[in-house]
Amino acid sequence: MAAEASRQVLSLAGSCVLVTRPEPGASDTAARVASLGFVPVLAPAIRIRPTPACLPPPAALAAVLVASGNAVDALPPAYRTTRLLCVGDATAERARAAGFLQVLSAAGDAEALAALVARHQKPKDGTLLLASGRLQGLALQATLRQAGYRVIRRTVYAALPARTLAPPAAAALRAGQVRAALFFSAETARQFVRLVRRAGLAETLAGVDAISIGRPTAVALEALPWRGVRVAARPTQDEMLALLR
Repeated sequence: MAAEASRQVLSLAGSCVLVTRPEPGASDTAARVASLGFVPVLAPAIRIRPTPACLPPPAALAAVLVASGNAVDALPPAYRTTRLLCVGDATAERARAAGFLQVLSAAGDAEALAALVARHQKPKDGTLLLASGRLQGLALQATLRQAGYRVIRRTVYAALPARTLAPPAAAALRAGQVRAALFFSAETARQFVRLVRRAGLAETLAGVDAISIGRPTAVALEALPWRGVRVAARPTQDEMLALLR
């Protein structure tokens, strides 16, 4: 299988770009990469698994906060009319597509989401639900509580590490076909570092640019010998893809 993957990569025209995010976002990013004239290679470093959660009734909430699009699918239909405050535009688009009617986007990171809450919600308005991944959202919850908000945090998904680097990605690295790799979270970056080291492919990254959605992700990537680590001007997919041009 590895030999077949190697032959496939070697036959590709143009430069390859590793897409390290999991589905369902990976396919969308791959299509965007292809539209720019590059060859996307899926290299998921994590996979998303929904986690059962005891959620409060929507009538008891002033708003719901989501710091990742992965939390959107875990929210039940009864929440569709509850105000949803999202970390970024991609998450907001995903929420609208899922049928949420009141969607606001912070167009940024967790800090921007906290600022969005401050602009649109008052502590007296009622309880906020923070739907997040396992071990995620703790700093945001603390920030909002310090500002006087009542925040209930529930884990609705877990990001599980991939066991191995995807064979097409490994083949692309060995063949010297990779121009850049895209990283959408610090956890994805940390797991990619582990996978590449385990595969013995760290040195193949000397000619590859890492493109990071933000500084915490970039810090996690510094453990590998990249040609360079580039950080998006704003934490959005559009700004990340702009660094490929």
